[in-house]
Amino acid sequence: MPIFQYKAYVSGGGTKSGVIDADTAREARVRLRRDNILVSEIHETRGGRRRKLPGAKKRLSLWDRVQDLRSVNTKPSSGHTELVAAATRQLGTLLGAGIPLSEALRALIDQSDDRHAETVFREVRERVGQGTSLADALAEHPAWFTDLYVNMVRAGQATGNLDVVLQRLADYMASQRALRRKVISALTYPAMMVGIGAIVVMILMGFVVPKITAMLLDTGQTLPLPTRILIGASDGFKKYWMLGALLIAAISFVFERTYHRSEKGRLFFDRLSLRLPLIGGLFRKQSVARFTHTLSTLLRSGVPVISSLEITRNVVGNRVIADATGVIRERILEGTDISTPLKQTGVFPPVVSYMVAVGEQSGELEQMLERIGASYDEEIQITTERLTSVLEPIMIVLLAVVVGFIVISIVLPILKVGQMQ
Repeated sequence: MPIFQYKAYVSGGGTKSGVIDADTAREARVRLRRDNILVSEIHETRGGRRRKLPGAKKRLSLWDRVQDLRSVNTKPSSGHTELVAAATRQLGTLLGAGIPLSEALRALIDQSDDRHAETVFREVRERVGQGTSLADALAEHPAWFTDLYVNMVRAGQATGNLDVVLQRLADYMASQRALRRKVISALTYPAMMVGIGAIVVMILMGFVVPKITAMLLDTGQTLPLPTRILIGASDGFKKYWMLGALLIAAISFVFERTYHRSEKGRLFFDRLSLRLPLIGGLFRKQSVARFTHTLSTLLRSGVPVISSLEITRNVVGNRVIADATGVIRERILEGTDISTPLKQTGVFPPVVSYMVAVGEQSGELEQMLERIGASYDEEIQITTERLTSVLEPIMIVLLAVVVGFIVISIVLPILKVGQMQ
C-alpha cells in the first residue's frame, strides 16, 4: 500500500503535516477529510523520498528539498536509536498482551513523533500485510535495524516467542546504551579539563604574556632563564600557531582515513587502545562485556551459535576482539568447543574462558555469559569511578605546573627589579 505525506489545515485554522497509508491520493484525502483535516498538499513517499503526484501544482520549498535529501536509509542518529529501542519494548509488550502484529505496528505508527520513523514503521506494516515476515520487512531498513536485531526477530518468530525476544532485545539495547554512557562519562571530564586548560594556556601565551614580557624587556635587565624560555615559547606560539592548527587537522584527517578505511590501521589503533595506561583496561572490559552480552542474548533467543558469533564479531566494536571472535567461529566449524579457542586467542581474560568452559559443561552457557557480562558491567562502573578519581588530580597538577611556571617566569624579573631599586 502506498504511503503519502501531506500538509493540511485543521479545525481552528491551524496547520498539520504527517503521513498516511492509502491506495490512492484521493482515498487519503477522503480519509483525512472524515477527521476534519483539509489537505492542501500531498505527495507519495518511499523510504523518506517524495514523489510529486500528477496535478500537484505547488512547488516544494527549500526546507522540503533539504528534507528530501535525508532518507530513512541513512544512518540514524543516537536519538533515533533510542526511539527504536523504545518502540521495540512497546511492540514486545503489545504482542505479549495478545494484540495482533499488524495492530501493534499501527499503534507504533500512531504514537510516533518522528516523520522518518513513522514512515519506516508504515513500510514495515505494509510489507507484513503483504505476507512478508517481520524479520524480512525489518531487513529492508538496515540503517535502522542491525543484523543482530533482524536475526533475533527471525529466531523469535521461528520459536513462537517473538514478544519475549523483543523484550530481551530491548533490554540488550538499554544495557549497551548504559555501558556506552559509562565509558563516555569516564572520559568526558578529563577531556574537558584538557580542553579548558589548553584554551587558558593559549590565551595566556597569545595575549597576556606578550604584553607583560614586552614591559620586562623595556627595562633592559638580564632576564632569568625561566622568563627567557617563556618569551621564546610565546613568540613561537604567535608565529606558528596556524602551522600547529594545520598539523593537528592533518593528523586528524590521516587518523580518520587510516582508522575507518584501512583494516590494518584500525587493527593498529584498536590494539593500541587496549594497551593505553589507565584507560586501556576500561576499553578491554567494555569490549568483553559487549561480547558476552551480545552472544548471550543471541543464543538465548534461539540464534545458532555460528550465526551468533558472526553477528557478535560485527558489533563488538574492537577489531582485536572481532578477529578473536572470527577465530573462535572457525574453530567451532572444525568441531571444537567455544572455551578452548577463546582461551587460545589470548585476548580474553583467563576467567572468561574458565567460566565459559563451566557453562558449556553444565549446559548453561547463555546464563554463564550473562553473568560474565554483568560482572564486567560492575567492574566497568568501579573502573570509571576510579579512573575519574585518578585523572582529576593529575589534570589539576599538570595545569597548576603550567600556570605556575608562567607566573614564576613573570614574577622573577619583577622581584629582581624591586631588589635593584
